[in-house]
Amino acid sequence: MDFGIKGRTAIVCASSKGLGRGCAFSLAREGVNLVITARGKDALEKTAGEIRAATGVKVTAIAGDITTETGRAAVLAACPSPDILVNNAGGPPPGDFRTWTRDTWIAALDANMLTPIELIKATVDGMIARKFGRIVNITSSSVKAPIEVLGLSNGARSGLTGFVAGIARKTVAHNVTINNLLPGSFDTDRIRVTIEAQAKARGISVDTLRKERMAQCPAGRFGDPVEFGDACAYLCSAQAGYVTGQNFLIDGGSYPGTY
Repeated sequence: MDFGIKGRTAIVCASSKGLGRGCAFSLAREGVNLVITARGKDALEKTAGEIRAATGVKVTAIAGDITTETGRAAVLAACPSPDILVNNAGGPPPGDFRTWTRDTWIAALDANMLTPIELIKATVDGMIARKFGRIVNITSSSVKAPIEVLGLSNGARSGLTGFVAGIARKTVAHNVTINNLLPGSFDTDRIRVTIEAQAKARGISVDTLRKERMAQCPAGRFGDPVEFGDACAYLCSAQAGYVTGQNFLIDGGSYPGTY
């Protein structure tokens, strides 16, 4: 299927690795020119080169922290009028809420709620004026089924979800949609680091714990960032103009609910 977005331009945040990288690649395969950003310059430039070589699209790499005003300003200077915005940022650390201070909470809100809102605010009116826009927020399966040790993520990402639920119903009349992608366990650096730490704490091998974690998922495996990216590309397509304000859970069936 031709998604009808060839020649459009997208900002993809936190896209040097993992799920953001998957989204960037999938959009590039559809002919979308990219502005990608991440904190690590070397990894970002490597990903930019790989995307250019594989797809031939224009890729502008902006190294910086998207959760800061400076980082956002640099990205928006490079691409002030995107057709597509993919919001993404690393999740806050796990822990016990009794140890979290106000500063801890503000950092989580800045990264996973307020940064996406600021980027939406900076770009949505231009999308409305041009009668095309696709905004996808990468959140977490914890929005649907809270994860006990990830209280910071549960709270911040749920706040973003509530905000999007309202505004997405206002923009869709102008062919501007806003949706959320909720990943479960995907085979990324983040999950590999988590498994290594947990395996060490339990005194078992990484391979044993990895197999244990995969067995807990009905699909019997972790997700591939490529398939996550393709789901993102569909939500950014011309065909998805009737889809807005939705939360798409991609977790291999791990969530046990009916709705």
